[in-house]
Amino acid sequence: MDGLLVVDKPKGWTSHDVVARARKWLRQREVGHAGTLDPMATGVLILCLGQATRLSEYLLGEDKAYEGTLRLGQRTTTDDAEGTILSESPIPTLDDATLRALEKQFTGTLQQVPPQFSAIKREGQRAYERARRGEAVQLAPRTITIYALHLWRDAYHPEHLHLSVRCSAGTYIRALARDIGEALGCGAHLVALRRTQSGVFSLADAHPLEQLERAAAEQALASFVLPMDAALRDMPLVRLSAAQAQRMRHGQRLRMDIAGWTPNTLGRVYDDAGAFLAVARWDGHTLIPIKVFNAAV
Repeated sequence: MDGLLVVDKPKGWTSHDVVARARKWLRQREVGHAGTLDPMATGVLILCLGQATRLSEYLLGEDKAYEGTLRLGQRTTTDDAEGTILSESPIPTLDDATLRALEKQFTGTLQQVPPQFSAIKREGQRAYERARRGEAVQLAPRTITIYALHLWRDAYHPEHLHLSVRCSAGTYIRALARDIGEALGCGAHLVALRRTQSGVFSLADAHPLEQLERAAAEQALASFVLPMDAALRDMPLVRLSAAQAQRMRHGQRLRMDIAGWTPNTLGRVYDDAGAFLAVARWDGHTLIPIKVFNAAV
């Protein structure tokens, strides 16, 4: 089966756990995910099925949105509640002006140091593998973008600070929680996180695992699978003639003008019957196939 399955990942599951369950439902190995969620996190997890696994690179680079909760006054080894507490500090008084200043400080293009317990490779090993052995892992800062950030207090839990954030791919919300805590001088770590959007997909598109499990048992899982080109709906499109489509299927370039396309951007290509055929780049004169697919859902 080819296509996309948008899952509302439950707490306690790794992204790989969800992939393994989908492989069992579908009885196929070609299943991958586009954007890891930590076990503690819930929310939008996109599964790529069959040929759609070749589209994961486009999904990985999409912007994300999250809602989360920070625990102020405590630093942990992992920057979240899964880690060991390293230190505790008094929580300062937080008024509205302080929160608005923090929002401004952490909005825009920033340099962010990833958590030591992350999957980033350093000298051939995952950072978390070295951190678990007690090694101090020095990770280089990464350029990220926070497009929007909103912070608010919890009236019932004064040690908690809630956030909603829209950010670029590669942003660690655990690291953002840590850095907000450092800016306040008391430390902080992430205690809850929910991904509300990944690229064009939101929680409105996502399905709980229990619902998908029942559908699989009833052999109705296909009704939840989206066409694989749904991931690319923000890209421009072009429809080819039968002769052009045949050439594209063989990986050939097509000399053509395309109205509405900006040169050197990627777009969707469809055959004369309207079936999704390829991802291609138009250089202003020639349509160049990047990924060609055998069929579409």
